[in-house]
Amino acid sequence: MTVERIYLAGNPGAPQVEVQSANLVLRSGIEGDRYFAAKDEPGRNITLVEAEEIEAFNAEFNLNHNLSCTRRNLVTRGVRLNALVGKEFRVGAVRLRGVELCEPCLGFGKGLASPEVSAAAVVKRFLHRAGIRADILSSGTIAVGSRVENAA
Repeated sequence: MTVERIYLAGNPGAPQVEVQSANLVLRSGIEGDRYFAAKDEPGRNITLVEAEEIEAFNAEFNLNHNLSCTRRNLVTRGVRLNALVGKEFRVGAVRLRGVELCEPCLGFGKGLASPEVSAAAVVKRFLHRAGIRADILSSGTIAVGSRVENAA
């Protein structure tokens, strides 16, 4: 149950950049990310998605999207993220709270669409599988390989 990839984008719509570590700031988000301190709304600090869901989508439709394709900040492996909604958990030493599912929108669908798979089919396939939104409850640094575990 680890963080496999960390992605940031400096501005909305900008390409995501893979980093090996990131500074998470209480109630503000990830330093250097497009949404850092943008809004003080629940679930706006950080997004997570399961690597296994991206890989299953690629296998199902014979595609080769890389793990940054969903534009989520953290790509995890070995953890069922939906089960963390409404719960506190840790990524490394940083405490987070799962706020809500990060459901796919039409932009998400268009980003992963191909001649063989429409944007609507992408959205339908990722419904309830596109990750979660979370709040940052303590500041700290996380890195690729950080464990994801219950806060209890």
